[in-house]
Amino acid sequence: MSASRRAAQLLLVGVDATGPASAGGGLARLGVGGVFLRGRVAGSSSLAGSIALVQRAARRAGTPTLLVAADEEGGAVQTVRGGTIPPFPTALVQGTWSTLRLRTQTASWARALGRLGVNLDLAPVADVVSSSLGSHNPPIGRYDREYGHTPARVSGPVATVAAALRAGGVGPTVKHFPGLGRVLVNTDTGTGATDSVMTSTDSYLQPFTAGMKAGAVAVMVSSALYPRLDRGHPAMWSPAIVTGLLRTKLGWSGMVVSDDLGAAAAARVLPVGRRATDFIAAGGDLALTVQPAQATTMRDAIAVRAASDRTFRTRVADAVSHVLAAKQALGLLHC
Repeated sequence: MSASRRAAQLLLVGVDATGPASAGGGLARLGVGGVFLRGRVAGSSSLAGSIALVQRAARRAGTPTLLVAADEEGGAVQTVRGGTIPPFPTALVQGTWSTLRLRTQTASWARALGRLGVNLDLAPVADVVSSSLGSHNPPIGRYDREYGHTPARVSGPVATVAAALRAGGVGPTVKHFPGLGRVLVNTDTGTGATDSVMTSTDSYLQPFTAGMKAGAVAVMVSSALYPRLDRGHPAMWSPAIVTGLLRTKLGWSGMVVSDDLGAAAAARVLPVGRRATDFIAAGGDLALTVQPAQATTMRDAIAVRAASDRTFRTRVADAVSHVLAAKQALGLLHC
């Protein structure tokens, strides 16, 4: 790949879920690693056809098959909902199901998503929200996105969902590392989200390791601050958290994806290009922006820094290998 193509493979870019082909074709020609279905849409033949058009554009441009990602958690967070994909309940409800029922239902949902062309689920949520905090936790607890209120109660369902998604042909992404269950601010809409308790031996990390071992193809890093791990950087820009804790201490060798760096309030403290380059430099692989207009800026920033910084250039090559390995694991690369 050329330098610009390598840089583009490190981007996951938002497209309108109701018409992915409108922006997706241009992004495919740009060479991005994947597209993220933004918004809400019913599963239908028109959605499948639109996703197929985007993949066809990628093939014509010589771009490796795209990751097509969606937020399919259940409850209020379900990108594809209706039509061929029935609404399914919140994670908190799913966490009360038997392992057999959760495994069976999740695999069925995954197969239905796969028939539409979705191959990466930005789920399951591995965050733990205590029962005492509950709905006072804005990003997770307010919407019942957690599977339970203790690490032990969350770990089992996370592992079950991750394994069932893989069995159904869709890549699972455990999120939001190292955890959003204690914060009092939603990083999408506000700044200052902080977990002042989290350490490298915190029990709240257990659901993440459970999901990683059960078949996750990616780990999504949060945009909150964890001062006992890194006082100076939020997680997505922290080498101590992404490389030191996730990759080295916990041994994760797969793909690392950011939370939204495009519109989220927590990411807007840096210029657009630096949001992507600092994430890659910290050890990340796939920078997510819900704003398609930012894709070229991010690609160019990655390529320019790689051209002048040998260490960063090596990091880019490593990140691309993780993205391509994830695609290979999902059967998306073909000679």
